[in-house]
Amino acid sequence: MAIMTNGFSQASLPAELIQVLVTLASSWEDVKNPNEIQVIQLSGAMTNEVLQIIWPTQKVDLQREVLVRIYGQGVEIFFDRDDEIRTFECISRRGQGPRLLGRFSEGRVEEFIRARTLSARDLRNAEISALIAAKMREFHNLDMPGPKTVFLWSRIRNWLKSAKSVCSLLDANEFRLVHLEDEILMLENELSRDGQEIGFCHNDLQYGNIMIADETKTITLIDYEYASYNPVAFDLANHFCEMAADYHTEKPHILDYSKYPGLEERQRFVRAYLGASGNEPGEEEVEELIQDTEKYTLANHILWGLWGIMSARVNKIDFNYTEYARQRFHQYWLRKPMLLDESQAPIPNSKHDF
Repeated sequence: MAIMTNGFSQASLPAELIQVLVTLASSWEDVKNPNEIQVIQLSGAMTNEVLQIIWPTQKVDLQREVLVRIYGQGVEIFFDRDDEIRTFECISRRGQGPRLLGRFSEGRVEEFIRARTLSARDLRNAEISALIAAKMREFHNLDMPGPKTVFLWSRIRNWLKSAKSVCSLLDANEFRLVHLEDEILMLENELSRDGQEIGFCHNDLQYGNIMIADETKTITLIDYEYASYNPVAFDLANHFCEMAADYHTEKPHILDYSKYPGLEERQRFVRAYLGASGNEPGEEEVEELIQDTEKYTLANHILWGLWGIMSARVNKIDFNYTEYARQRFHQYWLRKPMLLDESQAPIPNSKHDF
C-alpha cells in the first residue's frame, strides 16, 4: 500500500481504518487505486485527531476525499460515544451535517464537506455572524429522538464528580471544587425560569465547529459530541464566550475576554437568531434573551473549566488545559457578582468592560 503522508505517520493509521478506507474507495469506479492514499493532518482539533484522506481518480482535475476522525484517548469521560454516533446519524439524515461513511473501533469516516472551517476573525464578520445565528436557530428547532429535557445541570454535576476523582488536592483547592456543588445548585435555581425556550443545542460552537461554503454562503455545524437539549440561551452564551479564543496561535489556550462581543454585537446576533424564524422580534424579546444569555455564560465557564481540568489528565493533545481551566474559573468568579449577586449592576455595553 502506497501511503503518502503530510504531518501524520503511516504507522499511526490503524489497520482497521485502512481496511475501511480501501473498502470504501473500492466502491468508487473512478478511483485509480484504492490503496494509493494521501493523508493530510488537519489542525485545530481540541479532542480528536482529524485527517483528510485523498485518492487520485481517472480524471486529472478530480479527486475523492473523506474526513477521518480518530478519537482522543480518555474522552469517553465527557460523553457516551454511542450516543454521539446516533446523534451524528440522525442529524445527517436531517441534512444538517456530513454523512457517516464508515466506522472503526478508534474513530469514524465522514463525508468531506467542500467548505472551509471558520477562523476566529470570521466570527466578528457581521454577514457571517448573521448566517451562524440563522443556522443555530435551525439547529435548535431540530426534532431529535429521546427526552427533550435540559441536560446541562446533570452534565456539569457529572463532570464535577469526575474532576474531583482525577484532581490533586492542590488543584482541587485552587479551583474551589468543594464549593462548586453549591454554585451549580444556585445557578440552576437562578437560571431555570419558567417559559425559557429549550432546543436541541450544539453546546460547543467554537469557530472550528462551524464551516462555510463561501460561494453559496451555506453554514454547516459539525462535531456533535456534546449536543443535547438545553436552554437555547446556553448555546448562545457558549458561542459568545468562544469569541475570546483563537486556537491557531502559539498559545492557543490563552483567552482574551476583551474580544467578548459588546452589547451592539450581541443585539445584532440575537435579532438575526430570533428573526430566522420568519417573524421580526420585538425589543423586549431581544432584551430578555440577551439577559438570559449573559447569565448562562456563568454555566459555560464552570462547564468548560471542569472540561479543562479533566482534559489535562486524559488528553495527549499539545494544549495547556490546566491554564485554560484557570481562565474559565477566573471569569466565573469575576462575572458572577455583576450578573447575579449585584442585580442592579449593568451588563457591559462594550467589549472593553471585560
